[in-house]
Amino acid sequence: MAKKTDAARFFPGSRSDIGPLVIKGGHVIDPVNDIDCITNVLCAEGKIVGMTDEIPEAYEQVNTVDAAGMWVVPGLVDMHVHLREPGREDKETIASGTRAAAAGGFTAVACMPNTQPALDEESKIRYVIQRGENCPCRIFPIGAITKGLEGEELAPIGEMVGAGACAVSDDGKSVARSNIMRNAFNYTKSYNIPVICHSEDMALSQKGHMNEGIYSTRIGIRGIPTIAEEIVVARDLLLAEYTGARVHIAHVSTAGSVRLIRNAKERGVQVTAETCPHYIALIDEDVGLYDTNKKMNPPLRTARDRQAVIDGLVDGTIDAIASDHAPHVPEEKDVEFEAAAFGVIGLETSVGVVMHYLVNKNVLTPAQMIERMSVAPNRILGLAGGSLSEGAVADITVIDPQIAWTVDAGTFFSKSRNTAFQGMPLHGYAAKTVLNGSIVFDRG
Repeated sequence: MAKKTDAARFFPGSRSDIGPLVIKGGHVIDPVNDIDCITNVLCAEGKIVGMTDEIPEAYEQVNTVDAAGMWVVPGLVDMHVHLREPGREDKETIASGTRAAAAGGFTAVACMPNTQPALDEESKIRYVIQRGENCPCRIFPIGAITKGLEGEELAPIGEMVGAGACAVSDDGKSVARSNIMRNAFNYTKSYNIPVICHSEDMALSQKGHMNEGIYSTRIGIRGIPTIAEEIVVARDLLLAEYTGARVHIAHVSTAGSVRLIRNAKERGVQVTAETCPHYIALIDEDVGLYDTNKKMNPPLRTARDRQAVIDGLVDGTIDAIASDHAPHVPEEKDVEFEAAAFGVIGLETSVGVVMHYLVNKNVLTPAQMIERMSVAPNRILGLAGGSLSEGAVADITVIDPQIAWTVDAGTFFSKSRNTAFQGMPLHGYAAKTVLNGSIVFDRG
């Protein structure tokens, strides 16, 4: 992969530059409109003007992107990202995180509230939105369910939604008290936003560092059992069913969770779910001899769990793929396994991992990949993107599906380097990212 200083370019400020743009000769994939063909996409004033086989004379001298041999798709959305600002700007900032997102092909991200301080009131939601105004990627903050993520008192959800929060979550923690969670569901129902659930029973997972199983026993690491995730998934599905509210299960990692979500959907529960690229590509044995860059929460599970997650993506039980981008400084990862922080980065590898492990192996079609990385996240969060319809916002990702590259965290735009895929060969990445009808990232 080319060094980021050699060819890749950002175009700061181009978000307001909404001159005409032609994306020429690309393989356009738009699941919403059932489009899958080679054509030209015309943009002007930040909107999609239309598609045409013949470029109109008025567009012949405008800015042109040659997309021959590439996919042209609705802008990708990562609905589960940790930008760390405010409070831990040594790990990531809104500026660096959105640059990493744009380099990964994402035109929008939803950022989690477990910052320091937590995003648990209107002013903090507004702060994030304001900090993202001139970034190469749209930012949609997620507010906290409870004040300080402490699980004791609901945060002012209505005020946060009014300020721009697209969902609520105490991600990083589960809300332990069922009565508080029930109140959250009842309250969010009024605003038609999802409650995004981190599913973890701390009494069952406490002091665990990887999946509980044969491999954790073999290498002497205390494990986190699958039931620690599944018991909270079951509770929150029942609460959503009881209240009639919307629930979104984050970072699904176990076969049991997939089964519970599938059954709930069959009953008509308003549930959506996501998984992450690392649960698609890796299993607990990949931790090897204590690789802390493969330590995340929930942990990597067994091959059986991985297959169940993939099956859930194929049949639609799992709606979306999100990175759970969780940057950490070296001091938190370059330590013994038990002392290392949970979490891995993923914005700049998501496209490559999904293409390498699912699309190139004919597990997902290209259209299904775009459904799970663009259409579904937009739908779940109530955002405006997800299609290339005439008049839609011109947020577009141009993907090179043929390029082979090797993951080198030293080339990343994220401030952190804790990738689970270091040194791994992948296929496909974002070549160009278009926001509001203007190129904001060009890999070169």
